[in-house]
Amino acid sequence: MAEGKECSLLRVTRSEIDCVEGIDIHSQEVYNKAVENFKLFQEKKWLVEDEKPHFYIYAQTMDGRTQYGLVGAAAVEDYLNGIIKKHELTRPDKEEDRMIHVRINNANVEPVFFAYPAVEEIDAIVKNIVETKAPEYDFIAGDGFGHHFWVIEDDATNARIEELFATKVPYTYVADGHHRTAAAALVGAEKRKANPNHTGDEEYNFFLAVHFPENQLKIIDYNRVVKDLNGMSEDELLEKLNADFVVEGMGVEEYRPDALHVFSMYLGGEWYKLTAREGCYDDNDPIGILDVTVLSNLVLDNLLGIKDLRTDKRIDFVGGIRGLSELKKRVDSGENKVAFALYPVSMKQLIDIADTGNIMPPKTTWFEPKLRSGLVIHKLD
Repeated sequence: MAEGKECSLLRVTRSEIDCVEGIDIHSQEVYNKAVENFKLFQEKKWLVEDEKPHFYIYAQTMDGRTQYGLVGAAAVEDYLNGIIKKHELTRPDKEEDRMIHVRINNANVEPVFFAYPAVEEIDAIVKNIVETKAPEYDFIAGDGFGHHFWVIEDDATNARIEELFATKVPYTYVADGHHRTAAAALVGAEKRKANPNHTGDEEYNFFLAVHFPENQLKIIDYNRVVKDLNGMSEDELLEKLNADFVVEGMGVEEYRPDALHVFSMYLGGEWYKLTAREGCYDDNDPIGILDVTVLSNLVLDNLLGIKDLRTDKRIDFVGGIRGLSELKKRVDSGENKVAFALYPVSMKQLIDIADTGNIMPPKTTWFEPKLRSGLVIHKLD
């Protein structure tokens, strides 16, 4: 991806590409190369520091739909005290790798993806700027998604946005990037402890985030493929599914679930519609309502013997961005025996889970488009 592109930010975020092939990506040499390249990017003016603080608008377009986010610094203190809410568990090893990257560069090089309850006045401010000001960047990336970026120059507008977030937005939500969020906040907390003259105003008290109003976001399905049928034949699996689902054969044409508690299954060259029977889910429980919970409990665990989605090697996960054809391909190749497609989780479900202090099951949400790194970087000094 970076070949022939000397100013690709991958030379900072994935600096092993500028080291000896096969090097341990967690080695000190790789981290040192990231620092070296980050300094080089600034010396060559590929990255230019703004003279004063701004908010920025970062919009993304996919399939004719555009979502408008505000780039601004989130507070470490808000993460530590639960104002920034999360819905996923993080792994310490992945946190530590990202923490090293933040420490050595003394910067948040990659932004995190947050959601917030929509505020009409913020929407109006964004709309006015987008309609009256030319974007700083406006491009279609290699994946076909559009990226559009505005700098908010006016001091009064910047101050009003800050005031609106302080008074109208009680919580923000980590949508995507739980490990980067944890790493950024923990490095900020480290620096606070190490500074005897800490005031709370230092840049390390904040980290880089893009905040999108939740009503503009769309979560994509996150699907499952399983390597074997746990000793059952295809007919036996279909028969056992009948206990908890209404099973309907849909033929060879791709079938996509169109409602909550309806699943798509690809087995033996055919698609099936599985509708969960009443009593097999709990719509009054933030976790029990999730289709990933229904599928995990009734099918993956009960029938296929998959107890731990994080560690079991018999299951794999396929982002919905790759389409149902990817599920078919994985089964037709013989690599897997069965595939399941789920109806996407809603933003309301995500927020309900975060608000109640619950954690989503693994591999539940898939956000697209992904944020592009390098449009804004936040230095901690």
